[in-house]
Amino acid sequence: MYGPGVAVCARPAAGDHRHRNTVDALSARPIAVAGGAPVICSAGGTDPELLAQLHEGGLPVGDDLRDFRDEAGFAARLTEAVADGLPISMEYPHPTALCPDDRVVKTARLVGYLNNKATISTFVDPRFHARRSVVTRADLAEAAPAATSWVLKAATDDAHGGSLDVYLHEAGERVAFPAFTDVLGEFVIEEYLQLTRNWGVQLYVAPDAVARLLAVTEQRVDDTGVYVGGRFGPVSPPPADLLAECLAITQRAADLGYRGLCSLDCAETADGRLVMLDLNFRITSGSIPLLALQSARPDALDGYAESVKLTAATPLADLLAHVRPALDAGGVLITSGHDTTRTDNPVVLSTLQLLVHGDDPDDVTARRRALTSFTR
Repeated sequence: MYGPGVAVCARPAAGDHRHRNTVDALSARPIAVAGGAPVICSAGGTDPELLAQLHEGGLPVGDDLRDFRDEAGFAARLTEAVADGLPISMEYPHPTALCPDDRVVKTARLVGYLNNKATISTFVDPRFHARRSVVTRADLAEAAPAATSWVLKAATDDAHGGSLDVYLHEAGERVAFPAFTDVLGEFVIEEYLQLTRNWGVQLYVAPDAVARLLAVTEQRVDDTGVYVGGRFGPVSPPPADLLAECLAITQRAADLGYRGLCSLDCAETADGRLVMLDLNFRITSGSIPLLALQSARPDALDGYAESVKLTAATPLADLLAHVRPALDAGGVLITSGHDTTRTDNPVVLSTLQLLVHGDDPDDVTARRRALTSFTR
């Protein structure tokens, strides 16, 4: 995917440390499919029992895991990798003091620019634009009235990852701006769309600078519009011209120097429009399960699969015990996990990313829902 001898760093910058549990968990996602690629990852993702379970699932678990337990350890791991002569694939931007531009697969500036929700219109053909505008904090209240429906997104080159969510407002409800409006100075206000189909188009750019399609997935979102998992396998495909635009967008990014995985979120609306919603130029929650299936259960791609994340304020061992019966029964893969108690983070929080697969879509959905009923 990245070429030989590249170290993958899928951790956003921790910033003010309020989101350490989130950014550390993101760093662990590539572990299950890394193979021989070095991975700079949180020790929360290298729990021996978790790694054993990944191996048991037949996944190409990384054999060069450079883990860290705190901020100083993270910086040291990056510095060591650079000193070892390894090019760094940053999935999120980091300071050039840690990752000099001449030692990276793609620069921090490029990664930040591509993932900034304010720049989507510069990459997408106008035929597939949703109506959106960029507003400053000073203009936010006027641009987001309670009487109309709209979607609010963070506009930043910092590419915070999971720490900044999307906020949906329905006409007539009370406006309650999310916490990220107190942190950032610029935002995207987007039209509120009624979607009939919602896809995640998974692509990648290899060292030869050519954009290629991995697969099309369907997305599940909750009532607030936040991604909660994907559907894999024989999903309903997007129209050919929309799929062609996804490839064209990725090639435009490749021409600017982007290399690696990306996931483009697009949809069909109730009134028949085709729109691009988000450009995610990084490893995502959609790409890792797909790579896991291709590696460990390629036959399952002919059937149905759904991904899901379990989160609980408990040690990881408790979550692993909860899913053990499902693992023993078959048709379930763990694709990543994280336990904050293996780091210096005082917040106790564990996560498991799971993939449920089978021949019957209703059975897959039922088993996926059953896994979410975790009680300590």
